[in-house]
Amino acid sequence: MRMVIVRSRVKELAGDVNVASDFVDALERKVEQLVKEAMSRAKANNRRTVMAKDL
Repeated sequence: MRMVIVRSRVKELAGDVNVASDFVDALERKVEQLVKEAMSRAKANNRRTVMAKDL
């Protein structure tokens, strides 16, 4: 799996809250799922461009 999420940015965003070691991996899987679902919706609507409305 290619990483889309940057671990250091997640930790930066979390601020003073600790980030568990498995959190970024789970977030990565969730993002991948969202992108795949958006791609399917775009294709179903005869588009080759994924848009915010596909989320």
